[in-house]
Amino acid sequence: MPYAQRDGLQLYYEQEGTGEPELLFVHGWCCDHTFYGPQVDHFKASHRVTTVDLRGCGESSKPDHGYDIPTLADDIAWLCDQAGITSPIVVGHSLGGMIVIELAARYPKLPRAVVADDPGPIDPTPRTVSIFEAFADELDGPDGENVRRAWVEDGAGPSADEKLSRWIVETMCAVPLPIAASVIRNLLDWNGVGALGLCEVPLLILSSGPYESNDPIRLSQIKPDACFGMTVGAGHFHQLETPGQVTAMIERFLEVALADAGR
Repeated sequence: MPYAQRDGLQLYYEQEGTGEPELLFVHGWCCDHTFYGPQVDHFKASHRVTTVDLRGCGESSKPDHGYDIPTLADDIAWLCDQAGITSPIVVGHSLGGMIVIELAARYPKLPRAVVADDPGPIDPTPRTVSIFEAFADELDGPDGENVRRAWVEDGAGPSADEKLSRWIVETMCAVPLPIAASVIRNLLDWNGVGALGLCEVPLLILSSGPYESNDPIRLSQIKPDACFGMTVGAGHFHQLETPGQVTAMIERFLEVALADAGR
């Protein structure tokens, strides 16, 4: 099992396939590298594909610190260096979508293009901030585990089949609760608008439905060349529920964006 290691931190990752451009998939809050399984199965036939467990998740180390988005983005940049990943297409779901935008802002020469897949709040409204503040407080409270489970069950959505929903919930609830709470609290400190403004590479923002903190009109004012897409008939985990839609939009974005950029 391959690990990137530094200063006592181990990040677990898997690589499959050959071919360029390389793709790197970054999972969301409390998930792991398996949450992009259908996309890995598709792209590994013609690309080298890497998946990773973020710190605190899956087989990676679970330190008691480092759960802010800039640090998580630094982890991904370090992984690329250690695993020999050059000029990848970086795809991130949910929290991972925020991380990959930050990665492009902090390391402008690293990614070739970025896909933020149903990302968390990039430009949070006051109502969104209030919701996440309350959620973080509840996670730190005496009923935190039940609060987390209810949130995850709601996120898994009615469109996922029962077996898939159960797997999503159990995987996400296996992450230590203090880590889950720390990530949520740190989300509110992220300057998503600033990071988006520094993102110079081609960007696709996918969504599973309207989300007031990721309004395409507002976001396109910050990054006018950003592309936007929306899946149909699926919830937040659309890459698992309707993988064909997500995979096709990623593939088409890469064809168009990389051709336009001459890459």
